[in-house]
Amino acid sequence: MRSLIALLAVAGVVVSGLALQVHYSTETQPCSISARWDCGIVNHSPFAEMEHIPVAAIGIAGYLVLAALALARRRSTVAVLATAGWAFSLYLTRIEKYVLQVWCLYCVISLAIITLLMVLSIWWWFVRRPVHRRT
Repeated sequence: MRSLIALLAVAGVVVSGLALQVHYSTETQPCSISARWDCGIVNHSPFAEMEHIPVAAIGIAGYLVLAALALARRRSTVAVLATAGWAFSLYLTRIEKYVLQVWCLYCVISLAIITLLMVLSIWWWFVRRPVHRRT
C-alpha cells in the first residue's frame, strides 16, 4: 500500500508541476479548453498564491511529503496530512466553482488524486493496522 500511495503522490507532483508551469506562463495553455475550463485564469487569479507562494508549489511540497512519509510507513501521519490536503483542495475547488466560475483541469485531477490518497491512507491506517494480541 505504501508504494501505491507514494506512486499517487508522485502523480500529484507531476500534475502540480504542470499547474505551476501555467502559473508562471503567459502563453495559452493546452488545458485552456473553453470559457469554463481555463487553467490560465485559475492559476493567474489572486487565489493561486498564499503569502506570495504559488498554491501549485505548496501542492508539490505536500505530495512529496506524503510520498516520503508513506515510504517511511508513517500511516497515521499520511492519513492526517492527506485529509488536510483534501480539505484544502475542496476549499480551492469551491473558489473555482463559486468565485471564479472557471475550472482548472489540473486542479480537478489533483483533487481526484488527493481524494484517492486520503481514502487509501485512511484505509491503510485503520483497516491494515496490525493487531497486537495479549498473551
